[in-house]
Amino acid sequence: MRPTFVTAAIAALIAATASAQVPVKPTIAQVCTTCHQAAPGELRGVFENVAFKSKSIQLKIDGATEIVVFDEIALQVVDGGNAKPAAAMRDIAKGKETRIVYTERDGVKRATLVSFKGPIAIAPRELIGYDEVARLVALGSDKGDYTLIDSRPLPRFQEGTIPTAINLPYPSFDKLVDRLPKDKSRLTIFFCQGVTCMMSPNSMRKAQALGYTNVRVYREGMPEWSQRNVGVVDAAALKQAWIEKQIPHLLIDVRPAVVAREAFIPGAVSMPISQIRSVLASLPDAQLKAPIFVYDGDGATAAKLAATLIHDVGQVNVNVLAGGLDGWKAAGYAVASGMPSTSLAYAPKPRPGQIAIDEFVKLAAATPAGVVILDVRNADETRAGMIKGALAIPDEEIATRYAELPKDKRIVAHCSTGVRAEMTYHKLKDKGYDVAFVKGDLTVDKAGNLKIVVN
Repeated sequence: MRPTFVTAAIAALIAATASAQVPVKPTIAQVCTTCHQAAPGELRGVFENVAFKSKSIQLKIDGATEIVVFDEIALQVVDGGNAKPAAAMRDIAKGKETRIVYTERDGVKRATLVSFKGPIAIAPRELIGYDEVARLVALGSDKGDYTLIDSRPLPRFQEGTIPTAINLPYPSFDKLVDRLPKDKSRLTIFFCQGVTCMMSPNSMRKAQALGYTNVRVYREGMPEWSQRNVGVVDAAALKQAWIEKQIPHLLIDVRPAVVAREAFIPGAVSMPISQIRSVLASLPDAQLKAPIFVYDGDGATAAKLAATLIHDVGQVNVNVLAGGLDGWKAAGYAVASGMPSTSLAYAPKPRPGQIAIDEFVKLAAATPAGVVILDVRNADETRAGMIKGALAIPDEEIATRYAELPKDKRIVAHCSTGVRAEMTYHKLKDKGYDVAFVKGDLTVDKAGNLKIVVN
């Protein structure tokens, strides 16, 4: 019996080891767990894309991506509590909180219900609008006699917040109640990530339970504020959340150039306030929503004016560095000297698996032996023209045709926009393929000539 026992034990150990090596995807985003629990046959995350040609939805759940297929006729779609036709998903904003109920067969998840979160219901007497919040912020918390609380988790707060706000994350509310004002009758305003976010309303309820009597929720929160005004970050947030993580951004020094040369934050671009209006047209395309941080010597007039001018030309992700260079140095952070850059170049961080258009064009023109160009458009599209030597498998058929794809070569997927190609990337990545995709408006003529532009 002992050999059998040993064999069984070894087999169990091998099985456990193999299982441990297969990453388990989350089914609920961490932020959703403040109000919900994971449930079988259900996914909760943020909406990223829908492809009607392949009947697929892309959902982001923290660092993972799920691709769920759907039947346009049978699918139930609910937006903010209202039933909608499946076609309404074309107009859903990316990043919207989403719940998907699904069935699974042959490893493919099929959505039966897609529910997009609607605005949180709050009594009008407990709400405060943008105009009043902006008026108070202009006064300052002391003169305005208020406390403004950002209920979002610290990483969100570090991305930029409303001036004068302090951070009291809802998930840690009970541990950080000492951040509430001592005077329970003081006007206390909570905000979070917009009209569908529960963190600020829930924070308000907790404060009321503690005896606070003058509480309000700025329900539109940071999304509206960013559209209508500039935000603020402190030195620690800029360094930890942006510079150290090497997340692409623009850091603009608006002090006179001769002053900037003496000491500036590493990576900053010199754009003196006296020249700001003449260079606004050189900023990145506003559609890119480039994170822009502006600083002067002490975080006062010049930086705020420059940030406002930048915001007023359509940039919606603009923040002033609180305390300016003085605050940066007071935090003990290093400065550089010499000639700072004057280039306003900005390139957003590629999505996982995304390759540059220039690289794809070279691969398409002369595909190396170790690369397969995978065309995931449908048959009607590929009949109009294909890249020479490309392999055509529509995105909706990938799950049943894995055997046609080599695992000893790099696979580069494309479609007509990048939406289906990205979905294919995630499917193949999960199966262990060496895969990438290209994003852009792409057409191929009968002769195989490729035309592609950034979208």
